[in-house]
Amino acid sequence: MQRRDFIKLSAAMGAASALPLWSRALMAAESQPAMPIPTLMTPDPRGIMNLTAQQGTTTWRGQSVSTWGYNGSLLGPALLLDRGKPVTLTIHNTLPEATTVHWHGLEVPGEADGGPQALIAPGDSRSVSFTPDQPGATCWFHPHPHMRSGYQVAQGLAGLLVVRDDATEKLLLPKIWGVDDIPVVLQDKRLSVDGNKIDYTLDEMSATVGWFGNVLLTNGAIYPRQAVPRGWLRLRLLNGCNARSLNLTASDGRTLYVIGGDGGLLGEPVALQTLLMMPGERFEVLVDTHDGKPFDLHTLPVRQMGMTLAPFDQPLPVLSIIPLQVMASGTLPDTLVELPALPSPAGLKSRWLQMSMDPELERRGMLALMEKYGQSAMAGMSGDGHDNAAPAEKGKAAPLDLMHSNKINGAAFDMASPAFDVKRGETEIWTISGEGDEMLHPFHIHGAQFRIVSENGKPPDAHRQGWKDSVRVEGWRSEVLVRFNHLATKESPYMAHCHLLEHEDTGMMLSFTVSA
Repeated sequence: MQRRDFIKLSAAMGAASALPLWSRALMAAESQPAMPIPTLMTPDPRGIMNLTAQQGTTTWRGQSVSTWGYNGSLLGPALLLDRGKPVTLTIHNTLPEATTVHWHGLEVPGEADGGPQALIAPGDSRSVSFTPDQPGATCWFHPHPHMRSGYQVAQGLAGLLVVRDDATEKLLLPKIWGVDDIPVVLQDKRLSVDGNKIDYTLDEMSATVGWFGNVLLTNGAIYPRQAVPRGWLRLRLLNGCNARSLNLTASDGRTLYVIGGDGGLLGEPVALQTLLMMPGERFEVLVDTHDGKPFDLHTLPVRQMGMTLAPFDQPLPVLSIIPLQVMASGTLPDTLVELPALPSPAGLKSRWLQMSMDPELERRGMLALMEKYGQSAMAGMSGDGHDNAAPAEKGKAAPLDLMHSNKINGAAFDMASPAFDVKRGETEIWTISGEGDEMLHPFHIHGAQFRIVSENGKPPDAHRQGWKDSVRVEGWRSEVLVRFNHLATKESPYMAHCHLLEHEDTGMMLSFTVSA
């Protein structure tokens, strides 16, 4: 070990002794690992990048678990793309089943988007070429095969994708990857009782409330530690869970300064004590570590059915941050980038997207949830009386068409039939409704970054007023202003869907085209 590494390690171990007692106990119980930092991968001189979807194994709590990843056993590298520079991405599939790769958050033509039509058979490859043309942002990539997205993401397929542009590079933000610019991919997994496999089942319960885990991973590790320089620390946060929302906060109450969302930087930083993130959302956050005191990043319990079971029924540590003696050089600017004013909705073409769930699926799913976990799984919600249904009734019920039980505008996803056509370059206002159930629907639109007009009937919070590709829909209506700058044909359409992956896989998705 080199002397400088020994000094850093000694400082980190000394700082760890200042953590709260319960944090140190959990750290010891989990043999707290160093946080894995994904490699920042750039195109070769020809603009080519290669990804291989592959099988592997990952060790958690002393058990070897079968997992999937890109260019490794779990998750994948972070891809760095420059605005205005052409790139060709080639995906090789060595998995035992077909897959796709969707570039979540990128504004690319439909033929490059990686939706369910873009299947890559086992042993095959697929290349897509495009030129990124959007503000600098933290996006991500993940599989999107119809009826199998939830399963493949649960096995470990996901990675960050960073778009870099001149406007963001000119700001004196922290930008040394893995030092003061830290990627943080958060996912929950459900491990089997013996801990040696990922326990994924798409059944009536998960089709209703989503698949949720009993362990939380940060960059694929359980409650890791990260030594950082003192100063301003940048966290690129991704909620990569299938269904679970996360409510992040610092263990010592220090402020989280949100500087960016799904589609890039905000106009100015927004100071928060807690940051709620839906599945698929990204936020960039700056944290002040000048005081040199270690702290944890926590997720707090959320009001979401199935998601308040132990260990998520109390503040759960996600990441231990340990400042070192070395000083960082990044700053927190007063202003970030200029966001265009929202256009007036007057005269714009409008669309209505109504999400719905088969009432019988909802009844059976709620009943299964309460039978397995009890009333505590309801997160304080009523369940609409499903807990009063007699268990015998479930056994006598006719089989459900599970994979077509969730719908948009009364229809489950149809691979061959786009729902509508949008004109390229024209701004539209879309109203997405979740009226009729108590479910969370993180609604995602491919091919564009939009602006939120209202979220569940209220103006969006300040940190949600920038460019977004997901909007929160929960029991009411949300409105977004969206414009598509690329074409999407019937053979390669865009998708719009609930990003609770088990809702998506069971029909809560539609496709649409964009024409000139």
